[in-house]
Amino acid sequence: MALNKSKGNMYPWVTHTWNAIKGKCPHDCSYCYMKRYPQPELHFDEEELKTDLGSGNIIFVGSSCDDFALSIPSMWVDRQLTICRFFPDNRYLFQSKMCGRFSLFKFPDNTILGTTIETNRYYHGITKAPRPWERMMAMTCIENYPKMVSIEPIMDFDIDVLVRWMLEIKPEFVSIGADSGNNHLPEPSSDKVKALIEALKDITEVKVKDNLKRLMSLTTDK
Repeated sequence: MALNKSKGNMYPWVTHTWNAIKGKCPHDCSYCYMKRYPQPELHFDEEELKTDLGSGNIIFVGSSCDDFALSIPSMWVDRQLTICRFFPDNRYLFQSKMCGRFSLFKFPDNTILGTTIETNRYYHGITKAPRPWERMMAMTCIENYPKMVSIEPIMDFDIDVLVRWMLEIKPEFVSIGADSGNNHLPEPSSDKVKALIEALKDITEVKVKDNLKRLMSLTTDK
């Protein structure tokens, strides 16, 4: 099978995606872009194990479902990781809101581990994933791999808390993006977003996604 080229509202630095674990994500995030498409029941696609992952690529493994959600069998994850190790000349991104499970697996050497922290606050009914502070705590325990944090879709936050969390996680970079699906999320003002970006630049590299332009154009603070 052919490797999928990254497209759409994906990270611009990712060249390809690869998904052997498919179907309805157990975290059921209200804003998930995959909800635009019919979703079968969760399953492991054996045919994907035949994919040539090539070399020199940056591959987001599990871009369509959180592969580390609690109900995902460890065997499924291990089988994906085995294939990745057959192609050592790529860099691999594994991202999860259940990042406490990262410690259970051996990743390829050229791996970056990430999580999504949309806000430091808890907003009821948006996701079944662990709460933001739980993700933060799990990420601080990772020592053997570079880390990244996706603040997307960014939701209203407390800047002092969110900046302190990034100091504790020590990510290689932070990616910030906005809701692209008109999901009526509790969004921050332009001034808050700009202040966060400036504060994070003192800590790590900040990658601003194109979809953040909509929020950056707002002028009224909350």
